[in-house]
Amino acid sequence: MRAMTFILSGLLLMTAQAAEAAETKASPYAGEHKRVIKTLSAKDVDDLTNGRGWGLAKAAELNGVPGPSHLLELKDKIGLTPEQIAQVSSLFVGMKERAMVLGTQLIDLEATLNGAFAKGNVEAAWLASVLDKISRVRRDLRYVHLSTHLETPDILKPEQIAHYNKLRGYDSNGGMDHSSGSMKHHKM
Repeated sequence: MRAMTFILSGLLLMTAQAAEAAETKASPYAGEHKRVIKTLSAKDVDDLTNGRGWGLAKAAELNGVPGPSHLLELKDKIGLTPEQIAQVSSLFVGMKERAMVLGTQLIDLEATLNGAFAKGNVEAAWLASVLDKISRVRRDLRYVHLSTHLETPDILKPEQIAHYNKLRGYDSNGGMDHSSGSMKHHKM
C-alpha cells in the first residue's frame, strides 16, 4: 500500500509539473519582437534584398523542375555545356534582377505595416490596402521565381534533369514527365 501511495504521489507531482510547464511555455514567436521588421528575420531580409528564392519556387523545385541558381551550383556535376551555362546564367541574372526589385518592395511594405502597428496607427481600410499591396508584390515575386523554373527544362536534357533531382535529394522525377525535355504547361 505504501508503494502505491508513493507511485500515485509521484504521478500527481509529474502531472502538476507538466501543467505548470505548459502554462509558462513561451510563444513560438518569442524573441521575434526584437526584430526591426517583426514579420521578417534577418535572413528573410537578406534573401529578399539579394533576389534569392526564399522558398517561393518549391512547387517547381520539388516537382522536378530545376531552378537556375541550383543548376549553376551543380553545373559540373550534371554536365552542363558552355552553351547551357550561358543560357541558364542569363535566366538567373534576369530572375535575380526582377526578384531584387520586388524583394525590396516587399521589405518596404512589411516595414510600413510594422511601423503602423508599432505606432498604434492602423485603420481597417488602410490595412486592407497595404495587405493588397503586399499580396500583389509577394505574388509577383513568386511568379518571377516559378516562371524562371519553367524555362529551364527546354535548356536541359532529360538525363541532366534526372541527375539534378538526384543530387538535390529528390528520389524521382518529382512528378514531372521529363521524357520530352520540355515543360508541359498546365492551363487553368
